[in-house]
Amino acid sequence: MKKTRTLITPITRKRLARFRKMKLAWWSLWILVGLYALSLGSELLCNDKPLYVRYEGKSHFPVFFYYPEDTFVLDGEKTRPDYKKIVQLPAFTEHSENYMVFAPIPFGPFETTDPKSIETSDHVKVIITQVPRVGTVGVNPAMEIIRSNQAGTFFSKDERTLRGVELSQYLHLPAEIIQAINKRFSNSPSPRIDGPAQDAMGRYLEISLPAFEKQSRAPALVRLTIRDALESAAFTQTLAFDRNLDLAVGPRDFLEGLPEETRNRITENVQNMYAGYAEPFFFVHQGMRLQAAFGKEEVRFPYPPTRNHLMGIDSAGRDVLARILYGLRTSLSFGLILVLVSMLMGTAAGAVQGYYGGFIDISGQRLTEIWSAIPFLYVMILLGSVYGRSFILLLVCYAIFNWIGISYYMRAEFLRLRRQAFVESAKCMGIPDYTIMIRHILPNGLVPIITFFPFFLVGAIGALAALDYLGFGLPPPTPSWGELLAQAQSFRWAWWLILYPSLALFIVMLLGVFIGEGVRNAFDPKQYSRLR
Repeated sequence: MKKTRTLITPITRKRLARFRKMKLAWWSLWILVGLYALSLGSELLCNDKPLYVRYEGKSHFPVFFYYPEDTFVLDGEKTRPDYKKIVQLPAFTEHSENYMVFAPIPFGPFETTDPKSIETSDHVKVIITQVPRVGTVGVNPAMEIIRSNQAGTFFSKDERTLRGVELSQYLHLPAEIIQAINKRFSNSPSPRIDGPAQDAMGRYLEISLPAFEKQSRAPALVRLTIRDALESAAFTQTLAFDRNLDLAVGPRDFLEGLPEETRNRITENVQNMYAGYAEPFFFVHQGMRLQAAFGKEEVRFPYPPTRNHLMGIDSAGRDVLARILYGLRTSLSFGLILVLVSMLMGTAAGAVQGYYGGFIDISGQRLTEIWSAIPFLYVMILLGSVYGRSFILLLVCYAIFNWIGISYYMRAEFLRLRRQAFVESAKCMGIPDYTIMIRHILPNGLVPIITFFPFFLVGAIGALAALDYLGFGLPPPTPSWGELLAQAQSFRWAWWLILYPSLALFIVMLLGVFIGEGVRNAFDPKQYSRLR
């Protein structure tokens, strides 16, 4: 049997050497290991508790040990301390010998950010946009305006002063529009027509005439619909005022060109905005109907990335970077434990079936097929509703179904190796069956386990993210990438909730695929020679 073991070592060394020559897979392995190592030390990188506290000549390590509030405040309270408020007390601000050392990212995965701690602009924004106008005029055969509805704004005239005035004084109509109007007065059928027109100042407007069918008598009036042209209805201007009502952002000449009444109304609404709320209003300027809307930047969750929160804040006010880092540890730990447990169970089942064969093999195969037909998601929902969602429950439920695939491969390996000469020799020597399976057959049948391990790991991480996204995974508020993506579905404008969790999931799964490809090629000499 020693001879068999000495044959395995050189083969394993050759495969490892081939894997190391595949730089993409080799570096992907170390990058993934490094990321997992960082995630294991998440408390030292992202934490709302200080790493070290020096108080009254004594050292404290809140990141590792719990200290009640009375330890630092001396108020008799045994509650959990808020270190960020304690560090602002005179005992720390006025005495240099008392201090706290926080983590590089001083935010925990469960900490709700205080909106007052986020720096925002104190300016009131005034967004002035053009509102497309719509009006109608009714003209007689002499092209005189008889009726008018909301058309005075186009010509800066009162509605009453338009009556009896020839339309040509305000609009230069194209020949197609005039011809369509004449057809209607002659009681001739005419389709709907739209066309441009120019007012007295040379601005373009859109003129529309509805479709006309022949009637019992010719109409006395023809109605024209007037609209702002789309090209001219794109005016927008943004102004910003400080608390002194001074213009901080925006062109001053535009503000000074507005009527005094409009300027006074804008400044009055800016004051109201600082006090609480200001209603938007409409006004006419240079022949345009404009709307002035007022707004002030407020902190509402989810909030985009800032200097302190590099990946933004989620809908509950928690730092996204901290939750992604802690979620990395959760995902990789879940994936590694699940794959190890699944492969142990699958290897045990496949080894027993493959080694003994016969009735045991057939019975095991039929039981495996029956077990694989049970819907995993239904079982997960049922157990979660009864016992509540938890990391252990999810791991157990997934593991009892995830072993089936690897059992088929290990069964095939044991069926192939059980007839080898070294196995027959071990049986003749009276070595027990479990010793033969573990010490002699299993080391020679590890190829499926090693080659499928990275792919199984990637599948487990993706499955956890999918279950968390659907709401059947880890219980809140456990940091999870899938939970962040579920928030992104509710807040689709929050691009940081979509980008950063998706990018983290993509990078980890891509690294796992690269490692899996490298391992597969290293264990397959044909693939390795082709790559060379």
